[in-house]
Amino acid sequence: MKQNYKTHIFYGYWVVAACFAIQGIGIGTLISFGVFYKPMISEFGWTRASLSGASSIAFLLLGAFGICVGRLNDRFGPRVIMIVSGGLLGVGYSLMSQVQTLWQVYLFFGVITGIGLSTIDIIALSTTARWFVAKRGTMTGFVKVGTGAGQMTIPLAASLFITTYGWRTTYFCYGIFVPAALIAASLLLRRDPGQMGLLPDGTAQTPDNEIDPDQGLTPAQAMRTLQFWALCLINMLMLSCLLTTMLHIVPHAIDIGLPAIKAAGALSMMGGVSMLGRFVTGMAIDRIGNKKSMIICFLIMIGSFLWVLMARELWMLYLFAAVYGLAHGGLFTVISPMVAEFFGIGSHGALFGLVAFCGTIGAALGPFLAGHIFDVTSSYQLVFILLTGVAAVALILTTFLKPAFVS
Repeated sequence: MKQNYKTHIFYGYWVVAACFAIQGIGIGTLISFGVFYKPMISEFGWTRASLSGASSIAFLLLGAFGICVGRLNDRFGPRVIMIVSGGLLGVGYSLMSQVQTLWQVYLFFGVITGIGLSTIDIIALSTTARWFVAKRGTMTGFVKVGTGAGQMTIPLAASLFITTYGWRTTYFCYGIFVPAALIAASLLLRRDPGQMGLLPDGTAQTPDNEIDPDQGLTPAQAMRTLQFWALCLINMLMLSCLLTTMLHIVPHAIDIGLPAIKAAGALSMMGGVSMLGRFVTGMAIDRIGNKKSMIICFLIMIGSFLWVLMARELWMLYLFAAVYGLAHGGLFTVISPMVAEFFGIGSHGALFGLVAFCGTIGAALGPFLAGHIFDVTSSYQLVFILLTGVAAVALILTTFLKPAFVS
């Protein structure tokens, strides 16, 4: 029998708060991998392409296991899944503090951490999408602000810890902090408001207004539409730009002569401004729709890439980080609500998992190719030129998107 939870605060807001924390901790520690490049290369003499390969494996496994996570979340709910995920991340980060060879980085970070991180986006965003309809964009934006908060604080904190205590101790601290925080947040999660006698957005459920929480296209139906594969391709192109920028902006800043702390500050600024981009985009989604919001974000990102090609001073790099951060946050925010709008909510976890997996292919290839291009050319100029072109193709594809499901 379903229980009725009568409280002054809609429980969905507690779910959103938990998802905010999950996003910040999970993505913040993942993105800070770029901060570890220099000290690890200095100690072991590895190339940037080889280290980027470890993150590429992590993103591929993150996406592949995300498909399974999405299906499990649709069926069983998020709590137990997140507890297991937190445990895996604790193991992976703890082992990273003991690394001696490159294959260990690929196993500990690429495989174990990659699998553990497969829950971070799928659980947080799919659960939020089930709890809200009228406020789905705004609440998704707030959850994604958590990502920006993590990106703004964790890489900078990691850089300070590395400078003071070394990169091994920093990873050991990750191994303790990350699982404890994620498991605590997971205890607040519920699959959907129907489990608590509620409707999305906080309406009390009655026999007269009860709705089907599983309406929408099945994965098989969605995969027979052109819209689904177009969205998968857009997400792949988009993530190749976003992850390449996040993982290589700190090494690029150091290469043009900036101190390591100030270079990490550019990444932190990117994360800080992206919080504004996520929240504003979330509100925009509820007002002008997903498609228009995505188009605006792509235009901003293309402009920022053109600017960074000329950036050679600290203020120019920080201006790039600020402008790019708006698009960065917005693009990460719009994907989950777009899946819900285009294909319905019934199989949102599975469909979002498939779209996210395609995104992780781009997230895996982009940073690796960027590292290889740098190793060959000793410059990131060609990388940012190619990113501009990739973003332009994604923009063009977005203009042709149309919903495949009408409720």
